[in-house]
Formats: sequence, C-alpha cells, structure tokens
Amino acid sequence: MRVVLLAGGVGGARFTRGLRELGRAEDLGLDLTVVVNTGDDLWLDALRVCPDLDTVMYTLGGVIGEQGWGRADESTRVTAELHAYGLGWDWFTLGDLDLGTHVARTELLRSGLTLSQVTARLNERWQPGATVLPMSDDEVETWVEVERDGEVTTIHFEEWWVRYRAGLPARRFVQRGVAGARPAPGVLDAIADADLVVLPPSNPVVSIGTILGVPGIADAVRSASAPVVGVSPIIGGAPVRGMADACLTAIGVETSARAVAEHYGARAAGGLIDGWLVDGADADAVAPLEQAGIATRALPLLMSDESATAAIARAALDLGTSLTATRTR
Repeated sequence: MRVVLLAGGVGGARFTRGLRELGRAEDLGLDLTVVVNTGDDLWLDALRVCPDLDTVMYTLGGVIGEQGWGRADESTRVTAELHAYGLGWDWFTLGDLDLGTHVARTELLRSGLTLSQVTARLNERWQPGATVLPMSDDEVETWVEVERDGEVTTIHFEEWWVRYRAGLPARRFVQRGVAGARPAPGVLDAIADADLVVLPPSNPVVSIGTILGVPGIADAVRSASAPVVGVSPIIGGAPVRGMADACLTAIGVETSARAVAEHYGARAAGGLIDGWLVDGADADAVAPLEQAGIATRALPLLMSDESATAAIARAALDLGTSLTATRTR
C-alpha cells in the first residue's frame, strides 16, 4: 500500500513514525512517502536550516530530542561561541549535532546538488523507513506581517514562532518564492500513484497550507485516484501542539476540528479531503461534516505514546480503505 503524507514538523513526524511502526508490527507492506514543508527554511550564519525536514529525519531516525525537535543528547557550545561574536539570533539556539547537519546540507547544496538530492543523501544515514521529499527544490520562506512598536513589518516565520511565540498578532502570511516554485521531483508522481493520501495533524496554515501553495500540488491532491484522509490538529478547540490557533485566526478560520475540515473542503465539492478524523471531544462535528461530504470518525487523537499514535494511524488506514471500497462498488 503506497501512502503519501503531506507533513510539517513535530505532529507530522510523530504520526508518520506511528504509521511506519504500525506497518512493521502488522506486516502491512506500507510504502511511505513524506512530502515535507520547507516554508520554515532559512539561511542563518551562512547555513541552510530546514527545520521540518530535519524534524522528520531525526524522528524517523530515532535521534529526535525530547522536546520534539533537534537532536537528542545535544550541547550548544558552537551556538554560544557564535553569539559571543555577535552572530546568529540569541533567541534561536541550534545544537552542535544539529549544526553538523546544517553544515553538511550547505556543503552539499554548494556542490551543486538539489535540496531533494541532499535530503536523500542525509537520510541515507538514518534509514527512516520512508522516502522523505522536500515539497520543492526551490527556496520558499514564510514571512509574517505583524505590527511591532507601532509599525507594520514582516519578520521570518521562525522569529514570529520562536522569539515571539506567536504573541504578535499575524496580519497575514507571505510565502516568498512559492508562486514560482515547482514541486520537487517525485512529489506529483507519488501523489498520483498513491493508494492513500494523508494530511497528518500538522499546522493547516503554515505547514500543510504552504505545501499546498506550491503550484501543482493542490491540483494533484484534488485529482488523486486515492482517497485523501486528514487528521485534525485541533482537539476541543485548542491546538494539539504549537500555536496553530494564532495561524488560523490570521486567515479567518475558527480554531475547531470542524472549521479546519471545512477549510480544506470536501473533494466532492472541489476541496481536498474525503475523510477526516476528529477527537472524541469534537464528536459533534461528525454529523455536519458528513452532511458536507466528508466521511468523519471520532476517536482519541492525542499522540500520547506509540500505541496511541499507532491507533490513530490504524484509524486513518481503515477510513481510507473504506473510502476506496465505497468508490469501487
């Protein structure tokens, strides 16, 4: 079974790991491809930093830090030394092991390899059990328009997210370079050949939304022969992780499982999803979403441990299978 996931960082990475482990435990023969958001990428201290690609790689490689990003067993001597020279951002700390990845990526990019080729090269070390693809080889960066000190300005998404913890209300998000970006090699083919497309519980605005903003990807999802199943990143009116509520507010979408599903829209009505998983706390969303043409199931969605995550992955597979069966009747 060929499964394609459009993923951001922590939530998408953890869901993918759970799906991979479920496939191994039940010998399902899953062929996983993860298309990863690169809108969070940036140049910092002459290095190309790709937060979501690295979070997926480290998580699937078993070396992710306890906080859900960066490497486990880190030290920060190099960043401290850079800060002593007045370089970098004093609110943005990269670990020494993590910096090794950024140095390697930058060196390979400067040697002429594309981001897709570099990503494949880096993942050879960790054997992630999935094909990991950037959404595009072209540089795309998410910037946030905010009002700061009485003036309207734009700051990089990482500054808004990490330094300000999304505390500055976002006026809008600007994905620089996305209009001219092309899907990375293999992305459109993977979607076209998939047996199931999954939107994991990643940020629907700045993670999955950015991936879908690359010309051609949203159209590929809409026209996919496979069912498209999403997992709500919202439980009981609050984000599972991070500040997705601030992102949703900026685009005028209510912070609720139902509203996010309606934001994606039913494929039967020109939208993107056929199925949607909500938490039991949001079971009241099932009936209206079903009426809107989105097959919806309620179950515990908190990825509290590996078994809980595997259960969510199982529900996504089962919903996809039932949607496929319905189509072929």
